[in-house]
Amino acid sequence: MHRVIVDCAIYRDGHRTEGPADFSDALDEARAAGDAFVWIGLHEPTEKEFELVASEFALHPLAVEDALNAHQRPKLEVYDDSLFVVLKPVVYDDDADTVSTGELMLFLGDSFVVTVRHGEGSPLARVRRRLEQDPELLAHGPTAVLYAVSDEVVDHYIDVSAMLQADLDDLEAEVFAPPGGDTRHTASRIYSFKRQVVEFRRATVPLTEPVIRLAGSGLPFVDERARPFFRDVGDHLTRANESVDGLDRLLTDILSAHLAQMGVQQNDDMRKISAWAAMAAVPTMVAGVYGMNFDHMPELREPWGYPAVLVLMAGIVFWLHRLFKRRGWL
Repeated sequence: MHRVIVDCAIYRDGHRTEGPADFSDALDEARAAGDAFVWIGLHEPTEKEFELVASEFALHPLAVEDALNAHQRPKLEVYDDSLFVVLKPVVYDDDADTVSTGELMLFLGDSFVVTVRHGEGSPLARVRRRLEQDPELLAHGPTAVLYAVSDEVVDHYIDVSAMLQADLDDLEAEVFAPPGGDTRHTASRIYSFKRQVVEFRRATVPLTEPVIRLAGSGLPFVDERARPFFRDVGDHLTRANESVDGLDRLLTDILSAHLAQMGVQQNDDMRKISAWAAMAAVPTMVAGVYGMNFDHMPELREPWGYPAVLVLMAGIVFWLHRLFKRRGWL
């Protein structure tokens, strides 16, 4: 069990205190104190490992099932003895140009916070350190933990969207670069980038409704004084969603522009091929006619017939070349 418990501590008046090593005793002590709460952090627990925690904290079976199985959308569920929140932290690998999402579940209840982490990109360690350095905020209890975690996750959304925007600017410059570069893989890069944006949207967009509910009133286990803080989180989330929408629209425009450029380039190539084919067809036709074995053909017995035909073919090809050049086909 100790393998999955990342941290377990009692917080009283905004300060971390030494408590029992067993989280059951720690919860009893926090509830007895009245102004304290216990925060236990778990990493990818199995069903058996999480069973004792769920029983001790009276977590709802449906929420426990979601926390164990992961692969959840961001959401907020209210149960009799706890509040269940799902967040999806996002990590962007700039070298591989890939967006990956983890999952972070929070259970809030009477004098306790239980966090369950799946995957990478979790800000919990950083948030815990930051909260422990801000006793005034931490004194608000489990609500402070929920606010700090959601604020950290949403703020990182903005950072990731800025990194995506920078890479998208490079991709846009590549698409609209002067002709001559290697554009064979540009379309696949655009589709890959769009797939990363879609993955990003799956983390940001569904979180809007839970944040709105947290900024409202009437939720159990959430301090009413925290409403302005959650409204601030909602403002940051709106910025992140607007940025993601902008990235998606710009990617669509870039893809359309790239496909239009490819169509224009193909038309130019076809015109050039047609022009060269026309110039090659004239001497081929003339040579084919004079290559037939007939006795009675114009200029067949004349000494100037052969050079005259060559001059005729060259003249027609030269005239076609000038014509296609003026029309921009060559």
